[in-house]
Amino acid sequence: MSWSINPDNSSQSEEVRTTLWVGFMSKFLSNQSFTAQLLIVMSFINTLQERNHPEVDTKKQFSILIPSWNNLPYLKLCIESIRKNSLFNHQIIVHVNEGKDGTLDWVREQSDIDYTYSANNIGICYALNYAAQQATTDYILYMNDDMYVCPDWDKAISEEIKAIGHPYFFLSATMIEPYNTNNNCVIHHDYGTDLKSFNEAKLLKEYQTFKKPDWTGATWPPNIVHRDIWNAVGGYSVEFHPGMYSDPDFSMKLWKMGIRLFKGVGESKVYHFSGRSTGRVKKNKGYFTFIQKWGMTSGYVMTHFLHKGEEFHGMLTEPVDNAAAKVKNLFKRVSASLHA
Repeated sequence: MSWSINPDNSSQSEEVRTTLWVGFMSKFLSNQSFTAQLLIVMSFINTLQERNHPEVDTKKQFSILIPSWNNLPYLKLCIESIRKNSLFNHQIIVHVNEGKDGTLDWVREQSDIDYTYSANNIGICYALNYAAQQATTDYILYMNDDMYVCPDWDKAISEEIKAIGHPYFFLSATMIEPYNTNNNCVIHHDYGTDLKSFNEAKLLKEYQTFKKPDWTGATWPPNIVHRDIWNAVGGYSVEFHPGMYSDPDFSMKLWKMGIRLFKGVGESKVYHFSGRSTGRVKKNKGYFTFIQKWGMTSGYVMTHFLHKGEEFHGMLTEPVDNAAAKVKNLFKRVSASLHA
């Protein structure tokens, strides 16, 4: 089901919403370059021209947001894994960036997929925020389109949410990746670096043999928050467009809100081909944007605030800066200002 603007028959509520959006965009665009204004306006027009409106379904567990940029073969595998390896029924929302590889046509044909669409690639942050408007469940889960979920991945997360008993948390599933990137939150094992070499049967046979304790420092997708928390912090920050460093920024926004439960669920496993979309995009200078925004590096946040990859032992506490750390962060802020 799709929706398009038609001046002859559009409802008053849609006209009001469009008017409000136009007013907001006018203020926002005044701070952008002409080229940026043109791209944003064109994408905005196309997202208004086509989006579907799913009905609320209380039987669904999570609203899974999947931004996708001309990556149809991986997207198909990702969604097929959700369909066959999930214990629960979920709302799947794909944001189609461009979709010139057939993604848009394919998504339109899927009765169990909701979607948003932009004619241009609007990146991760805008895509997530737009897709999140379609969410009909209490929990918003962000997933990359080059991921394959292992059986009962959602059971472990759902049980964790029930055990927590409140919405003030940030959870991540545990990724299995073919490359060793020195990320201690990840299980490193090669089941294929692309679709051609992917050994699904071997992964399904062996994934349960990897015993990963729950870990602290939830940041990367697949990650999940309560919808109220997502809305409270405003989703993903668009100043990190198209998306580099938006993950630690989101964690820091949650921290500033008062969230102290950042947990990686060891029993929830997802295979990640890694970089199938981000490897093609022109990257933003997110490292310096992060420092300018928070006054410290993302690495400092991951180590001293979130204790990334350490075995989970409960709620995190406020870090205590020493003199050396303060001097280092001051130097980083000065350095970042020179790259502004």
